[in-house]
Amino acid sequence: MTHTTALIVDDEPDIRELLEITLGRMDLKTHSAANVHDAKLLLQKHRFDLCLTDMQLPDGNGIDLVRHIQKYCSDTPVAMITAFGSMDTAIDALKAGAFDFVSKPVELNRLRDLVGTALKLNQSPTSEPEPGSRLQGESSSISKLQGQIRKLARSQAPVYISGESGSGKELVARKIHEQGPRADAPFVPVNCGAIPSELMESEFFGHTKGSFTGAVSSKPGLFQAAIGGTLFLDEVADLPLQMQVKLLRAIQEKSVRPVGSEQEIPVDVRILSATHKDLAQLVKDQQFRQDLFYRINVIELRVPSLRERADDIPLLAHTILQKLADECDAQCPLLEDGALQVLMRYPFPGNVRELENILERAFTLCEDDRIGEDDLQLNSAPDPDSSDTTLPSGGVSSLEEYLETIERSAITQALEKTRGNKTAAAKQLGISFRALRYRLKKLEMD
Repeated sequence: MTHTTALIVDDEPDIRELLEITLGRMDLKTHSAANVHDAKLLLQKHRFDLCLTDMQLPDGNGIDLVRHIQKYCSDTPVAMITAFGSMDTAIDALKAGAFDFVSKPVELNRLRDLVGTALKLNQSPTSEPEPGSRLQGESSSISKLQGQIRKLARSQAPVYISGESGSGKELVARKIHEQGPRADAPFVPVNCGAIPSELMESEFFGHTKGSFTGAVSSKPGLFQAAIGGTLFLDEVADLPLQMQVKLLRAIQEKSVRPVGSEQEIPVDVRILSATHKDLAQLVKDQQFRQDLFYRINVIELRVPSLRERADDIPLLAHTILQKLADECDAQCPLLEDGALQVLMRYPFPGNVRELENILERAFTLCEDDRIGEDDLQLNSAPDPDSSDTTLPSGGVSSLEEYLETIERSAITQALEKTRGNKTAAAKQLGISFRALRYRLKKLEMD
């Protein structure tokens, strides 16, 4: 009979005994070491399903041991035991490859949750991107991203996912969740920019009955909904500063206090976040708290733009068209070579989301199940080889603002042509009505 085994590394006999008893009651067999040297000897002799190590050890520190295990026993998840309040130490451990951390004095319920999650790691699936996914492809940049996703799925470290709009940041977050030990628990995505500021605290942390006008019953928040799973904070840069303070505390303390309650609720949640904005620059501009930035940006994962993975366009185009055909119970149209070449040259400021919209429009307009250049309606697309540009003569100080100006102008023209009919304007722009409504709100044009 094979036992699940854990390695405990701590120079304090009382702590070692407490951990041995706790893990023993969870049917784990334990081996203990009082220093880094003895721990390395045990790692040579035995295979461990989990390692718990203290930070400060007589002959080194726990981070050195984390790096050693990452190099020689990469299948063994390591959890760091840190001193109370030493968040910087915990973050350093996570960056070095630790699975998670627990603070002294050790809370046994928190320790049991951590151990339970760690033991699921080697049972977690490592599925490949499904057909039609924006993450599908064979380019070097997307292959690198898929490898990073598999690695980060084995950690509980907060991950900040950066990338342009439409590049697939939420899909990356979902894949990290699905390939990790929390796959059976909820994945809760939230668009931070879509929640009114006055309702934000209630939405995130919940509220009790009668805590404010209209609170006719108690309601759990997003943190409670994600317990055991993953909370994905999309467009995290849109959080107001006041909410950033409260969110930081919830992440650090791993607990929330519903509006109107005096009791804190422990929440075992992994935090993933994303935005298309430059979060580091917002920190410099004092529009985003530095302490929260460091807390959610333990590991940064950049999603490549479609321009950086143009070799994937033929495969993506085929799978998108096949998916559209299947939904309509129709034959998949042929994408002519000329049309494909146009797509390969197009800069795709809207990334894969824009490719999907372009092909959906072409799928609707094409005849005889063939998509030609004209069906793409990209005649006005800039030629990257041309020396002529549409940039202002004085240059551009902010690309984001410049692109928003172009987008605002295009939407205004479409609305004028359709006399304010948003459904018709969305069709003319080649986007869904829902997408137009989102852009109108984002650009404050509604």
